[in-house]
Amino acid sequence: MKKMYSNYIDSFKGLSKEIWYLALISLVNRAGTMVIPFLSLYLTKELDFSESDAGSILIFFGIGSLLGSFLGGKLVDKIGFYKIMIFSLFITGFGFIGLQYVTSFWGLCFAILGIMTIADMFRPAIFVSLKAYSKPENQTRSLALIRLAINLGMGIGPTLAGLIIVSKGYDMLFWIDGVTCIIAIIFFTFLVKEQKRPAVDKSKPAIIKEKYAAYKDKSYWVFIAICFFMGMAFFQLIITMPIYQNDQFGLTEFDTGLIMFINVAIIVVFEMPFINYLEQRNISTTKLIIVGSLLFGLSFYVLLYNVWVGMLIVCIVIITIGEMIGFPYTNAYALKRAKEGHEGSYMALYAMAFSLAHIFSSKTGLEIVANFGHQVNWFVTGTYGIIAMLLSIWLHNRTKKGL
Repeated sequence: MKKMYSNYIDSFKGLSKEIWYLALISLVNRAGTMVIPFLSLYLTKELDFSESDAGSILIFFGIGSLLGSFLGGKLVDKIGFYKIMIFSLFITGFGFIGLQYVTSFWGLCFAILGIMTIADMFRPAIFVSLKAYSKPENQTRSLALIRLAINLGMGIGPTLAGLIIVSKGYDMLFWIDGVTCIIAIIFFTFLVKEQKRPAVDKSKPAIIKEKYAAYKDKSYWVFIAICFFMGMAFFQLIITMPIYQNDQFGLTEFDTGLIMFINVAIIVVFEMPFINYLEQRNISTTKLIIVGSLLFGLSFYVLLYNVWVGMLIVCIVIITIGEMIGFPYTNAYALKRAKEGHEGSYMALYAMAFSLAHIFSSKTGLEIVANFGHQVNWFVTGTYGIIAMLLSIWLHNRTKKGL
């Protein structure tokens, strides 16, 4: 036990204070995003939209995320990550507070589009900030720490949200979402000072001056496709899973929050030591992405057995292990692949892959459920993971050839 504790502590050593502050800010911010995991339930149960209409509204969530990631990447390359992070969190806070007063179909579509466009400008910025505030050898662990904080926040948030929804209703969540964004940005400005990125190395003109480098990188496009299909699978946890748990087993929002907390608990306890262990074994990033993708697929295939509520636990455990392997190393691959002076564009494409997945996953998942039922949706969702695995094998082979 003492050795396990020692190994756990060792996995956090060597990270800069700025990374710890970024983790704290991410924790505060994500703990406040309580309404997001329950948006599909909010739209269908509270506002009485059909599954099809809810899916259409959530498309605008994904479109906003896509636009925000693109704009964020462009602006990061031009004016730096620090200003983008401040602007994004501050405006998003007020956006969430105002969202509770919008109840019409088109009003929700455009309100969510605007909020997510601004909110997801934050994503490329925080990825690039990791490169500025961490040493190259610590980048994967730094990413894992930020993920740990985000997941802890996302676990605390839905658990508290379930209690608040049952006792107070949905309105309070929007206030908490907005206020915590504003609190997070106050923490950020006081704790983390702007650090300019290192000067571009003039000795590498061919790499630095290459226009549209990210868009010409063929292997990176294969990688983007992998991220897209992983996202298509993963987002079903917050889009159709809460509805499935309610329809199939009669679970409440609080029950759903508790199940989501299993994901968080596993990540908080095991991810950092696990990443530290994998780093010491020097396993290739692409091999780990292959395994993560496979587990994504398997986690949804187990739901084809739908007569035992315990399969929900099995699903969340398998996908959490896949998430611990897959997501830190997709982050790491994107950062390592990014060429100097083009980090924002590379990380924007990475973020956009998941945004695009959210667009298609929302509408596709809810339409499949409405027309064919949950079981067909779980089979299709599991297949996304298998497609990602096959693409990961292709990427691994390209990487071995130096492509």
